[in-house]
Amino acid sequence: MDEMTREQAARREKTLLTALLLSAPGPIFTGMAVLSSQSTTQIADFLRRGMDLVALFLSWWVFRQLQRRASLSQGERSRLERLAGLTVAAAMFVSGIVMLALAISRLPSYEPGGQVTLGLVIAVLGLLTNSWFWRRYTTMTREKYSSVIAAQMKLYRAKAMVDLCVVAALTSIAIAPAHPVTRYVDIVGSIIVAVYLLASGAQTAGTHLGSPRAWLQRIFGRDLPAYAPPVEKKQD
Repeated sequence: MDEMTREQAARREKTLLTALLLSAPGPIFTGMAVLSSQSTTQIADFLRRGMDLVALFLSWWVFRQLQRRASLSQGERSRLERLAGLTVAAAMFVSGIVMLALAISRLPSYEPGGQVTLGLVIAVLGLLTNSWFWRRYTTMTREKYSSVIAAQMKLYRAKAMVDLCVVAALTSIAIAPAHPVTRYVDIVGSIIVAVYLLASGAQTAGTHLGSPRAWLQRIFGRDLPAYAPPVEKKQD
């Protein structure tokens, strides 16, 4: 495959940096919204955005290193690309676990109410922004493949789907906070988001780790013997 042109690399690095800078205020404002809300979805959304920020920073840093350090060997480049991809996978996976745990733990004691307007506004803006980045990274991946950019495409696809669920859950709370159904919309919304994040994280990790057998081979640094079923001895 042909090398990425300088213009293509600069455009991708700029997009990564823009995504990082736009995501930086998210955890701060979402955290402020959490202080005035009882919403499980909103608390989980705050934790998710914090994990995403870590993944975005490492992805930008790795891409920058790959483009500016021509002396890197192929092995070093592969390790950096794997670091970026696995960080994205970890962000999605950990966020999914946290959201699922919060939803289950608060199910018996959930009380609707609280001010969710700020969180809803942030979620809508997040949905629009993340959908744009998802489309942009998809176009870049089709134009010239990069594992770092491909991981960002998967991350922003997950982020857009998550924001869609958050918008639906918070809208129901804003419209009818005391309705019995609202409790289940909020909790079920968190569970759906958690499952989607876990599945997306596992898919992204599988792209960089390969099969469990290949993963173990990298850990032990040697080929593992293939499994051979026992052969029954024929009786004379």
